[in-house]
Amino acid sequence: MADPTYAAVPEPAPPGGRAPDPLTGALGNASLLGVGYLLLGRRRLAVAAAVVTVVLVSVLVSVARPWCEIVVVVWWVAGIAHGWLLARGRGGPGVQGGRAVRTRRLVALGVTAPVLLAAGFLRFDTSRIERSVTEARESGDCARVLAAQGEVWTGHRIAGAPLAARGDKTVKACHRLRAAKADLTTGLTGDTGALKAGFDTLSSVLAQPGNGKTVDAVLDGFLGGLPTKNPCRTVTVTDWLRHRRPTHNALDRSADTAKRAAPAALVGCGDDLMAGKDWKKARDRYRQLLDQYPGDGLAAKARGGVRRATLTIELGHVRDLLDGSTDTQPDYCSRPAKYSGAAPYGKGTNRALFYGNDAYTNKLPGAWRTTDAAHAVLVVCADEEDYGTSVRTCPYENKSFPNFPTDVTFHKIAIPVKVYELRTGKLVADRSVEISGTSCPRKLTYTTYRPTDLGPPSKVYVKASKADVRAGFRSLIHR
Repeated sequence: MADPTYAAVPEPAPPGGRAPDPLTGALGNASLLGVGYLLLGRRRLAVAAAVVTVVLVSVLVSVARPWCEIVVVVWWVAGIAHGWLLARGRGGPGVQGGRAVRTRRLVALGVTAPVLLAAGFLRFDTSRIERSVTEARESGDCARVLAAQGEVWTGHRIAGAPLAARGDKTVKACHRLRAAKADLTTGLTGDTGALKAGFDTLSSVLAQPGNGKTVDAVLDGFLGGLPTKNPCRTVTVTDWLRHRRPTHNALDRSADTAKRAAPAALVGCGDDLMAGKDWKKARDRYRQLLDQYPGDGLAAKARGGVRRATLTIELGHVRDLLDGSTDTQPDYCSRPAKYSGAAPYGKGTNRALFYGNDAYTNKLPGAWRTTDAAHAVLVVCADEEDYGTSVRTCPYENKSFPNFPTDVTFHKIAIPVKVYELRTGKLVADRSVEISGTSCPRKLTYTTYRPTDLGPPSKVYVKASKADVRAGFRSLIHR
């Protein structure tokens, strides 16, 4: 009995009548688009592979870390290997390709080659852009940084995500430096809040590696704006820089610029304030220079400014105290103050300001008097007259009582005075000036109160001439 003969039956072809080809699967999957699966007739795997690729690329672009690229490469290699193995498992090692297989291989290559070439070119171009950004940053030129990074588009961010992200980080730092530059420009107007904001931004950008030159460029621009055209604004800026807490980095060199600009700014500000009649603030600025930079070449000018401002302040204060009528005693007489610019009380004629009892002081010669504190040596405060030393007693008859004469004693005119040396504000005399005059006239005029005439008073003043008044005050004015 003969043995039965069995003929070999080939494995059924995959759906669509496509013979499995490992090279087609591997080459098509190298595109990362699942083309290998599609050419092998595995549509679901093709769609799944494309979805995974889209997700991984999205993560790569958004996270832009090296590990993301590693994951994509692993996925790429795994897709190639799986496409190869999947085809081998279905067709076996003996499957040979015909015209259809070659066609599918060409299709796979036609899709994969442009993808890989584009990825390679874009990665190379991203590297070129990143080098340009780095060179611009290291030269401190943020404008070039922005121009170079402006060439980056989505393709660069897919093919070279970490490199593009580094450029984006540099661009972000440059945008922050632009904001700092704007703050510092505002700060040059005397806005200390803007100065703080600008320096805080510079400090935070400088803390990131590689930004030293771009920070230096912004700082140089700011420091180059000192001194400003307005010296008082310059003083505000240099004061802030002087008191800024050191950060032990490149920003601390701003203190050296402030030290160079401050002396001239302080003197200039003092001069401007003097011109604007703000004497106290002007003096403060001059004194600030002497306190902070005593050895500076402008110290002598500052000392002169202090003296001018001080004299003006003193003179203004004295004038305020002297304000009022000359017939009454002003506040100065009870609260004297000094005017250091006045001449000292010395030999010769010492011109004076006279206040109080102008019935007599107005009779003094013009050479002894002045109406301006700036030209006075003394301030004389005169009180109401009183009876001084008795001179002579004479009897006078009363018409109403002719047989009963009245004795009338004539007295010198005593005027209490306080004399202050204006230069020091010190009291140099506190006594009564006695004015002589004629006495016992043939007829004595006096005031009566009707209807009864009780006769003349028992005490009257001598009759003083201008010469007598002058003689009484001479010892105060002449030394």
